[in-house]
Amino acid sequence: MKITKAVIPAAGLGTRVLPASKAVPKEMLNIVDKPAIQYLVEECAAAGITDILIITNRGKGIIEDHFDYAFELEENLKRNPAKKPLYDSVHAVADLANLYYVRQKETKGLGHAILAAEPFVGDEPFAILYGDDIIVSKTRPVIGQLIDAYETYGKCATGVKECSTEQVMKYCTLDVTPLEDRIYDVHKIIEKPEREQILSHFSILGRNVVTPEVFDLIRQTPPSPKTGEVYFSEALSWLAENGRLLAVDFEGKRYDMGDKLGIMQANCEVALDHPEIGERFRAYLKELAKTL
Repeated sequence: MKITKAVIPAAGLGTRVLPASKAVPKEMLNIVDKPAIQYLVEECAAAGITDILIITNRGKGIIEDHFDYAFELEENLKRNPAKKPLYDSVHAVADLANLYYVRQKETKGLGHAILAAEPFVGDEPFAILYGDDIIVSKTRPVIGQLIDAYETYGKCATGVKECSTEQVMKYCTLDVTPLEDRIYDVHKIIEKPEREQILSHFSILGRNVVTPEVFDLIRQTPPSPKTGEVYFSEALSWLAENGRLLAVDFEGKRYDMGDKLGIMQANCEVALDHPEIGERFRAYLKELAKTL
């Protein structure tokens, strides 16, 4: 079945980037001239996804406003021929895809948030893009790379990259065997492993393509006794142990928008390729480097 639906969990509190996220959702923090969540929606649209559910919580209505028409602003821009390109870019945001919203009324982890998408998904396979993870690819959109793997092998797929030992201990580790270039079968996942538990330096980073069976798997997952959160990785672990999960070593650069350094890296590196300011920003960095 062709994948046309995606879910973007964006209900986190953004505690790692406070105080910036106190009044502005971290998903709305800019990367140069676009909020982070717009990069996710554009990635979905470029991969052929037409319907997107964004899971929010209290205080995140600004996300809905961003993907709506802004009549007063747009009319003002339309009256000035010199601002026609700016009008086109603002107006196009509302037409990227069919956007839907649901609130996660309690913050109980990623698995709990994804469970809220069940009525939207129905019986179709779907994509999941984590709200913290912006991935810029100069080839095919990353979620499109996972969709290709799903359609080729008929298995769920998760996006991975090789990480440092410290990052693996913070994220997860996977036991994998290669199928073809950049695609692996996953046999086991260990969340936040100790150093001696590391199976490989591949970690899951922000993208999944799964089938609706994950909802039952999430329901069977007890909350963590330490945090009270329902971990989605438990559902992925079951798929792996039953031979139904692929790892795709995707082509693209990932930025952690829930981390202050990740936000700065995203802004600097995207700015260098920006058609409007790229050359001037590169010159600025060269001058700045002389003073360091």
